[in-house]
Amino acid sequence: MMYARALRQGLAQLPSADPALRERLAREAELHGWPALHARLQAIDPPTARRLAPADRQRIARALEVFELTGRRLSELLRQPTHALCRLRTVALLPSDRAELHRRIEQRFDAMLEQGFLEEVLALRARGDLHADLPSLRSVGYRQAWEHLERATTREDFRSAAIAATRQLAKRQITWLRSMRDAIRIDPFSSGAREQLARILTAPG
Repeated sequence: MMYARALRQGLAQLPSADPALRERLAREAELHGWPALHARLQAIDPPTARRLAPADRQRIARALEVFELTGRRLSELLRQPTHALCRLRTVALLPSDRAELHRRIEQRFDAMLEQGFLEEVLALRARGDLHADLPSLRSVGYRQAWEHLERATTREDFRSAAIAATRQLAKRQITWLRSMRDAIRIDPFSSGAREQLARILTAPG
């Protein structure tokens, strides 16, 4: 969501991720704990630290990464007045039928399982150079699959946990999209939703 905000506001000065730096921060967190890195962020960038929980690993790491790469605080970069790089149309796909959304989330996750998702995570674990604290492996689905393989939980418990986490993610995304006052809202479950979206994306200016 931070990157979408940056795109909307034209914040080109936010640096790209640095894998080596992120790995170093992850190792430091493993040694000292994420609250210690949160305390470091508090000393560097108090406004950002105040809005992040001490266990919010991904955002703490990103804020420290931005500071180390640019020498500037993330809170400073986010509030700096800028002009968008280009005119953007913001389209929010907001489903009106929550039950149908949940059904489709289940359907999509079951399709992922049928197409080998769990086998993919098994292969990632077998590499030996990855761990559960990496941001990519804490994402929804991968996190639950990794925990399932490590703890030998039942497949049904794994499936239920992943679907529940996906529902929570969808809920947060919907809340975020509703906060965009300038967004053009489309119900993806309505008839003609694709045609409406096509008209918006192809409209001049």
